[in-house]
Amino acid sequence: MDYLQKQNSEDLSFYPKQVFEREINNGRILLALVNTQHAGYLYHGKVVAQKPLKIHQACIEYDIRGNWYGAGLVGVLEGIGKLAQSHGICLRCGSELAANQFWKLMGFDCVSVAEGGVRRLRDVNTWWKTINQDLFPFEVVRPSAKQKNPSVYLKAYRERSNSKKSLT
Repeated sequence: MDYLQKQNSEDLSFYPKQVFEREINNGRILLALVNTQHAGYLYHGKVVAQKPLKIHQACIEYDIRGNWYGAGLVGVLEGIGKLAQSHGICLRCGSELAANQFWKLMGFDCVSVAEGGVRRLRDVNTWWKTINQDLFPFEVVRPSAKQKNPSVYLKAYRERSNSKKSLT
């Protein structure tokens, strides 16, 4: 998992290795295996009855994407959510990522779009999938496809670097 996270660092938020070790013990990591080799994972939040399940991070090995391993992990999480009587599953996804199409294909709806951080300058789409009867359904919105723009971040970094050099 740590390897996959590092390989996809531009697309994923960072979790220290200790977090993954702890969450494996807590049963919050689902693994995809291909010929007994780790091929991907889905890290989800605590399972609580009548509350939504949150996907913190999901990643499949690049070479086997599109072969339904991710769909299998999401299917297992849906089953866990149904047993726990969770209302649904939610996650946040950077607007420029191909994963947005995956979540749409998996039956998720984009329910909000928010501005991301200053480093990537992208939007962040929030996806939701109802898995048990929801009394108050979300309004579906159009997901953002805004590409990240690090130019402002790089400009600020260069200005900071130049000001430090002039002080020395």
